[in-house]
Amino acid sequence: MRSLDARYRLALVVAVTVLVADQMTKMVVERVMMLHETIPVTSFFAFTYVRNTGAAFGVLAAAPSAVRLPLFFAVTLLAAAALVSLLRGVRAEHRWVAAALGGVLGGAAGNLVCRVRYGEVIDFFDLHWGALHWPAFNVADAAITVGVALFLLHSLVSGPADAARGPAAAASTTRP
Repeated sequence: MRSLDARYRLALVVAVTVLVADQMTKMVVERVMMLHETIPVTSFFAFTYVRNTGAAFGVLAAAPSAVRLPLFFAVTLLAAAALVSLLRGVRAEHRWVAAALGGVLGGAAGNLVCRVRYGEVIDFFDLHWGALHWPAFNVADAAITVGVALFLLHSLVSGPADAARGPAAAASTTRP
């Protein structure tokens, strides 16, 4: 691990942390709750154990598993490759961007582990406000959402000059 530069080390640590936290929380939910059980916490938050065969918001949930699972596996591998490529373009001083990309990678890995193990993903965070209800999600989904939001924020703040440099140019200037 010493040969990896700081960006990759940070992203790897965050990815592994997210993966472990995601798998541990899913294991606890699976062991202490019954499927579709809800434990209210506040007026707008509950733990509700559900399983999602689809992607975000249940997209492709009705597709046959022979189609759905290989497609999700391929998409996850392509996303991981894209994240590593994006990571090469992160400047050394933008550690939080490397951490954000690590969060996305760890979240993608966490949901992939569930898909491989069960053919579906365990979700349990349940947000609602009156009649409005957000689809249930998990630690992996939260890490992906936060990571993507931080990366988009970075893209907006860094401006077109940074984005135009591309990964190869950034990599040549960010050697430790």
